[in-house]
Amino acid sequence: MLGICRGRRKFLAASLTLLCIPAITWIYLFAGSFEDRKPVSLSPLESQAHSPRYTASSQRERESLEVRVREVEEENRALRRQLSLAQGQSPAHRHGNHSKTYSTEEGTGDSENLRAGIVAGNSSECGQQPAVEKCETIHVAIVCAGYNASRDVVTLVKSVLFHRRNPLHFHLIADSIAEQILATLFQTWMVPAVGVDFYNADELKSEVSWIPNKHYSGIYGLMKLVLTKTLPANLERVIVLDTDITFATDIAELWAVFHKFKGVILLLLDKLRKMKWEQMWRLTAERELMGMLSTSLADQDIFNAVIKQNPFLVYQLPCFWNVQLSDHTRSEQCYRDVSDLKVIHWNSPKKLRVKNKHVEFFRNLYLTFLEYDGNLLRRELFGCPSETDVNSENLQKQLSELDEDDLCYEFRRERFTVHRTHLYFLHYEFEPSADNTDVTLVAQLSMDRLQMLEAICKHWEGPISLALYLSDAEAQQFLRYAQGSEVLMSRQNVGYHIVYKEGQFYPVNLLRNVAMKHISTPYMFLSDIDFLPMYGLYEYLRKSVIQLDLANTKKAMIVPAFETLRYRLSFPKSKAELLSMLDMGTLFTFRYHVWTKGHAPTNFAKWRTATTPYQVEWEADFEPYVVVRRDCPEYDRRFVGFGWNKVAHIMELDAQEYEFTVLPNAYMIHMPHAPSFDITKFRSNKQYRICLKTLKEEFQQDMSRRYGFAALKYLTAENNS
Repeated sequence: MLGICRGRRKFLAASLTLLCIPAITWIYLFAGSFEDRKPVSLSPLESQAHSPRYTASSQRERESLEVRVREVEEENRALRRQLSLAQGQSPAHRHGNHSKTYSTEEGTGDSENLRAGIVAGNSSECGQQPAVEKCETIHVAIVCAGYNASRDVVTLVKSVLFHRRNPLHFHLIADSIAEQILATLFQTWMVPAVGVDFYNADELKSEVSWIPNKHYSGIYGLMKLVLTKTLPANLERVIVLDTDITFATDIAELWAVFHKFKGVILLLLDKLRKMKWEQMWRLTAERELMGMLSTSLADQDIFNAVIKQNPFLVYQLPCFWNVQLSDHTRSEQCYRDVSDLKVIHWNSPKKLRVKNKHVEFFRNLYLTFLEYDGNLLRRELFGCPSETDVNSENLQKQLSELDEDDLCYEFRRERFTVHRTHLYFLHYEFEPSADNTDVTLVAQLSMDRLQMLEAICKHWEGPISLALYLSDAEAQQFLRYAQGSEVLMSRQNVGYHIVYKEGQFYPVNLLRNVAMKHISTPYMFLSDIDFLPMYGLYEYLRKSVIQLDLANTKKAMIVPAFETLRYRLSFPKSKAELLSMLDMGTLFTFRYHVWTKGHAPTNFAKWRTATTPYQVEWEADFEPYVVVRRDCPEYDRRFVGFGWNKVAHIMELDAQEYEFTVLPNAYMIHMPHAPSFDITKFRSNKQYRICLKTLKEEFQQDMSRRYGFAALKYLTAENNS
């Protein structure tokens, strides 16, 4: 928590403090203020006092609370007397260590003054913290809600992981959105000696919803008040962090502060447990914050009030543990050299655009972790045994069964690679239709196809699920690109899922599976990023879903695919216009020149005159683009890079007895682009083609084992093709 700086008209919470509370001790970073305002109650009891429904029972409850306030105040005075006697005998007092105090005029908004009532230490003392035991687990609590906060917290976590030498356990108080995103991220990150627990923030809303609050964080900005009730009862201490923090040192240095709490402090904790923190902050909020129409800094205003009334709760730390970069601080006075810096707090709404003479240094430090390859943080802590992880054990077992001398080893290994995944990198909202016919366009891409996004959004108004294969640095480039695009920012029904780069192959089918898994509609259009759907295709597919009774039948609706070799194309607005362009040679059936078999079974000759849907049969190497129910089988991950990735999926659909039905008035057009790196490798590398052929044969054998006699036709068709 930040300490109190006494100014002329207000209290500023502006440094890092350690707060002792019942059953738990925490360190908390934030910035806040407390000002005199007109009296108003923060409690529902006060507002009820003038209500017709206000009863004698409510009056008695109010009087009981007031009695409890007086009891707590008396206990506080007794504790202060005990502490003053204890401090007079403490080593810190005997050695002449005194806390350094600044006012807001003569120092910094990040003042070191915390009015510490336990042990007051100066900078040199803090720099010589007792060492944390080698394998001692450090507990960190973070409140995180929504898409943006889930993205921001990753940079904080990276900075902590980069410097850490101890096991970590993150306690994340999260809403359902943040839990889905961060649970997947940590599960796929697979960092050794890191544990994660989630606590449902939405269940805590009733605990703090009575507090009027104008802070932009909303009700989640008050959640830290109820940590003692939320976190496990056997958890004795935790470091509480905001999401906009960057660590410049090992978090163990901060954890070491807890080792100072010995002797008289244990007695203090006993007293505090008897006081009950929950009641303390509620009563203090009612008593001290009456003058506020609402909190402007969320929980920080209430913490400030508690500290003002109970200064003995606070332990002082130098402000280099919380160098706040806002326009209202003098953060330069917190450090003399780069080596002094411990924690950088971007607590200004301007974030990276704040005024500070060293802001470029701070910005570069932040950007280093923002774009840092998170895969490099998967390092073991030698000498510290990690808890048994079933997923990690299974992965190691699968990898150990592979033959490293196999010429196709890298292909086989990719199937088991766990790629770090960040779901919903940008805000996502979608309101399902009442008739339950919504269709999501599913695709995957890398950085070199980013320019297709705006065009696809203009052609397809329905929901979209995209898996992007990017490095950490490319993910930030994508974020800047998206935030600078009016087209993309106007669409909130596009789910962007980042799958971080790892290995030498493009994991095309893993990307498709990620995008498929995270749709929120009953149907999906399995497309590719290089295709533009016809205008109005979304609504046409919704009608076709009803017409063909897709909800109750195993059908795969085929959208015929065409292509152009022209980078600038006047897109056909109707089937008639497309047929005209086909006849003139402006358009072609897809891959007509190089891979006719891939789409020949669509029967384009019949499609030209068709007015009703028609069924076609599976043939070898068939790879159409289809609309299916969301419960269709996933793509086979053994196929990476170029070749057979869609063919294998269509074969699986056929084996599961899907009917292939061609839509007579639907079409999509492939736009030209430079050859991908993977197709170049396929064409130039003989071993690549040999391994692909081997994987095809193994896939067909697996099909025979799963589907028995019916799967023999795939082997026969392959031999005849």
